[in-house]
Formats: sequence, C-alpha cells, structure tokens
Amino acid sequence: MKEKIEGNWEAILYSIQLDQGVTPIAINSWIRPLKVYAVKDHTIYFLAETLGERGISFLKSKYYDLYIKEAVQHVLDEDFNICFIASPEDMVNETAAPAEKYMEYNMEASNLNPKYTFDTFVVGDNNRHAHAACVAVAEAPAQGFNPLFLYGGVGLGKTHLMHSIGHYILQHNKNAKVLYVTSETFTNELIEALKKNKTEEFRNKYRNIDLLLLDDIQFIIGKESTQQEFFHTFNVLHEAGKQIVISSDKPPKEMESLEDRIKSRLEWGLPVDIQSPDYETRMAILRKKAEQDHIMVPDDVIQYIANNIVSNIRELEGALNKINVFSKLDNQPITVAFAEATLQDLISKNSNREVTPSLITDVVSEHLGVAKEDIFSTKRSADIVQARQISMYLCRQMTEKSLESIGNYFGGKDHSTVMHAINKIKQEMSANQDLTSTVETIQKKIIPT
Repeated sequence: MKEKIEGNWEAILYSIQLDQGVTPIAINSWIRPLKVYAVKDHTIYFLAETLGERGISFLKSKYYDLYIKEAVQHVLDEDFNICFIASPEDMVNETAAPAEKYMEYNMEASNLNPKYTFDTFVVGDNNRHAHAACVAVAEAPAQGFNPLFLYGGVGLGKTHLMHSIGHYILQHNKNAKVLYVTSETFTNELIEALKKNKTEEFRNKYRNIDLLLLDDIQFIIGKESTQQEFFHTFNVLHEAGKQIVISSDKPPKEMESLEDRIKSRLEWGLPVDIQSPDYETRMAILRKKAEQDHIMVPDDVIQYIANNIVSNIRELEGALNKINVFSKLDNQPITVAFAEATLQDLISKNSNREVTPSLITDVVSEHLGVAKEDIFSTKRSADIVQARQISMYLCRQMTEKSLESIGNYFGGKDHSTVMHAINKIKQEMSANQDLTSTVETIQKKIIPT
C-alpha cells in the first residue's frame, strides 16, 4: 500500500488543489515535502523531517491532514487516517495510542467543513450579533438560545457560523454527537427511509444527537411529511435538552407557508439576522482569504474588489480566487487593471446591484478617507461635514428615500438639515469642478459602468 500511495502522490496533490482550493505555492511548500513513511492499521504515517514539529502544527492548523485524507479517498477509493511524524521514533508514540484517534474530533461523521471555524470567520457590524450568539451557544449548548435561528441572504456566513459551532463543541467534548445537514438532505433521506421502510433508522440518526445544525429550513416549506418529521424531531431533541441551530433566508414570521406549529417553535429561542458586509468587513474578508490561501495581492486590488463586489462573501472570495488563478494562467502580475479585465463579468452583474444609503456611505468613507462612524457623528470638522453632506446628496440622487428617511439614517437629522446639505453640495458643485469630479467618481464606484 505504501508503494501505491507513493505512485499516486501527484494525483493526490492535484486532488487537494482542485477539490480543496489549496494553492500550488502552499502545496509545494507544505504538502509535497511529506514522505510516506509507513501504512499501518489503516493509518498513513507521513514523515515531515524537513518541516519539524512547528511545521506539523501548521499542517494541522490548516487541516491539511483532512485534505490529504479526502484526496487519498478520492484517488484510491480507500479510507485512511492521516498522521504526521517529525521523526521515525515518533511513530512508536503515535501507534501506542488508538488508531482511531482521529475520530475523537469527528468532523467527517458530523459533515463539518474543516475550513469553517470561528478562527476563520471575519466579524463585522453586519454579523456581530449573530457571531456572539453562536459563540454563546457553542460555549453553553442548550443553556440559553435554543433553538438558535440564523437568517439572511445567500453567501453571508450562516453556514460558516453553523459549522463553527459544531467544531467548537467537538473540540471541547470529543464524545459529542454533532450533525450538520441541509434540509434538502434531511428531506431526501426521509424519502429514502420511507421507500425502504427504514424510518426507525432515520429517526435514530436525527434524534440521538447532541447538536443538530439544520441549514436552509425554507426548503421544507410545502413538504408535509418532511415538516411533520422535523416537528417531532425538534420536540424530541428540545425536550432532551439538546441544542438545535437552524438557518433560513428569512425570519420565521415571514415564512408564510411553513406550518404555524413549526414557526412557533423556531421563535422559542433567538432569531438573529446577518446583513451584507460593509466596506470595512469586505476588506477584512478579502485580506483574511488572501492570507489563508497565501495569495500575494496588492491592497489597491483588495480595495477594488471590495468596492465592486458588495452582495455577499461567496462572491467576494470567488472574485479573489478568479484573479489569483487567472494571474497564474496568464503569467500576469495582479494589478487593478488586471482585476478589472478579469472580473468584468462579475462587475457588470454587480452594476445592477441595489443602491442603499449603507452602500453610499461605505463608498464615500473609503474614497474620502473619512471614517464611516464620523459621517454619522456630530463632528464639525470641514472634511467630515463635506463627507456627510455628499453622502446625503447622493442618497437623495441615487435612491428613492425621502428626506425624512435619509435624516433618520444619518442619526435622526430632520428633513431641513438634509435639504440644506443637498443644496449646499449642489451650489458648491456648480462653482467647483474638482468637487464635481469627486462626486462623479464616487457615483461611478457605487454603480460601476
């Protein structure tokens, strides 16, 4: 078997790059140097002499052992545990422990993504409450918010937070039974169980766990049998003091076709929403992604992506990945011009995005170098006042918001204050070409052409 693994090593490395998104640089630096030392009791022992103990710690922190495990299974169609050793002597210590040691942190059985942890989650104003609630649940399951109900649009981090809860609980209780599943999978497994007369097996799987993470519950709307089964599963787990975490694209009260008895249970605990990330959070997400994937990307390119991809985290990270891959394929440096050309299809799609006061203040803040909180403050320095007035002017020009609504957004200003700001900017633009150019540039950033 050792020879078989060595003979398929390049295919395994390719699978890690293709399926897990690990960059070629990371593979060449950290995974390729590994040598297959031995295969025993369905465990592959990789010798990492050139990396040492610190290198092994890094490999584990990045979950490269799990990536290798999945790639080996994909290429060889066999399931192995993975163990890194710094020297041959270390294998003696490792084999003294149970070969199933990996199962103590059983992400595979729980369907958890190793990339989705609290450490890799970027906290911003858009998700701060949701993050805090998830941490509280992870630290004390079923003690407070049960169920915890996360809701928000696609790609905003709901799934990431759910997986993070599962990881945290498993790390602190190796015997915990954790299960992440989408409601679509829940439905499909129920259908199969009914077809094969295995409903008891289905119920044992879902009702004998400590943590149920059910994603996209809106999928069960209109499916009577699935709703009934979920209702009883919920009751069994809740009465047994087990934690339930659920996600959806909208709050329970807006899920009109969902059974009322299920709605009421979803509202027992804590419904908490996640909004689209603001400019600062988008920047932080991109920087974190670049660091994790070892992508060398200039800050002006990060700013360009953050300014133009505003809808969700998934598109942000996808844009960065696309730039990185195409720069390697074309052997081109990553510049703003290269990013513009590479992301043309994404940017044109985002040009139809909804313009909101939040988006406008994000762009004004970034372009003028004025902190967003200062725009909302009562500070009267000239640069802050101008940024505030430009923001109000653009809110009136680029949205359907009333003067009163704009005033409320800017901290309860009355409509006369908003009107004064708008007129002031209009007057100054008629006499100041530089200001006109500045405002037009900001508008183009808000709606790229």
